[in-house]
Amino acid sequence: MKGLLVFAALLAAAFSRETFVGNQVLRIFVADEASVEKVKELEELPELQLDFWRGPGGQDIPIDVRVPFASLQAVKIFLESNCIRYSILIDDLQSLVDEEQTQMIRQHFMPRSVETFNYASYHTLDEIYDFMDLLVAANPNLVSKIQIGNSYEGRPIYVLKFSTGGTKRPAIWLDTGIHSREWITQASGVWFAKKIVDSYGKDPSLTSILDNLDIFLEIVTNPDGFAFTHTTNRMWRKTRSVNAGSACIGVDPNRNWDAGFGGAGASSNPCSETYRGPYANSEREVKAIVDFVKSHGNIKAFISIHSYTQLLLYPYGYTRTQAADYQELDNIAKAAVAALSSLYGTQYRYGSIITTIYQASGGTIDWTYNQGIKYSFTFELRDTGRYGFLLPANQIIPTAEETWLALMTVMEYTRDHPY
Repeated sequence: MKGLLVFAALLAAAFSRETFVGNQVLRIFVADEASVEKVKELEELPELQLDFWRGPGGQDIPIDVRVPFASLQAVKIFLESNCIRYSILIDDLQSLVDEEQTQMIRQHFMPRSVETFNYASYHTLDEIYDFMDLLVAANPNLVSKIQIGNSYEGRPIYVLKFSTGGTKRPAIWLDTGIHSREWITQASGVWFAKKIVDSYGKDPSLTSILDNLDIFLEIVTNPDGFAFTHTTNRMWRKTRSVNAGSACIGVDPNRNWDAGFGGAGASSNPCSETYRGPYANSEREVKAIVDFVKSHGNIKAFISIHSYTQLLLYPYGYTRTQAADYQELDNIAKAAVAALSSLYGTQYRYGSIITTIYQASGGTIDWTYNQGIKYSFTFELRDTGRYGFLLPANQIIPTAEETWLALMTVMEYTRDHPY
């Protein structure tokens, strides 16, 4: 009966959600700083309802933007009149959304165990939370579920703890899904959880890691936003908190941390996709992690996983000042990217946030690094824009597999280089 109810809910959601018929994703090529500034002018025009998937950064870094059908002509004329070149990455976004929904409905069934769970499909919040319970039930001596807080709308925020014993041992933190529309990250997080339990006692390296450190994994870091992407708006990025004095909802939870908060690379406009929030740690989803990290006091690596663009990044994003451990972090990133590409040949770039993509203030790993967590990294998973946030489900397992190799590189280094 529960399976039928969930299936009915999926069908209902498919017919009640926001549509993107005729929306295109444009890739804009900016050759100089003047072109970057011109594109920023578009960003400041709310009537166009543009959704920057990869926002303006430095010159020579392409900008990806979703343009509603009603704004297409105006945007294209603006770009052409300013001699700014662009191409069409996605011709009709709704067609990709429809394909994704069809796949989810076709593949949907209620698993009774972690062995029958479909790791090659996207899942709802309830399904992922059910998976966590199944995983804990099947591996009670290795996995436990911790509630670290509640979201703005009252949903529990869960973290899986993988441990072989002890309290507040040195630990590694992994999170996925802080930006809710980045579905490949939550799907990869589910796969990572199963990989950890499957590998312990079989893979000597992972076994050694867990014999010496705990692993915390937060699969759905932004539960309200994630639920909203399934019921109403697949492209929702932010939290779902109400902003006083504004009709616009939500805060960018990766601009809400107390690290250069309010500086360049975040918006003060509540309607912006990069709205920083009224003050640092205003979002319950962010505050829950902040409180946990401070209370734990012994986290040695912090890895936050996003999509897309195929990048491995380290601090800083809010300042051009190099991190004190810049060279060590760069060496780790280089090794991790090499491990990742060894499986399927997927190419990643790596470097500090501000030099590799753009300036961004109030970011997660800048805060964790400033808290003394030396091994702080952010991944941007597949792809480079062909599908963007709508990566086909048949790429979930390959993405997770290759990313796991990079994660193992970072975790092994953390184990072997204590501080």
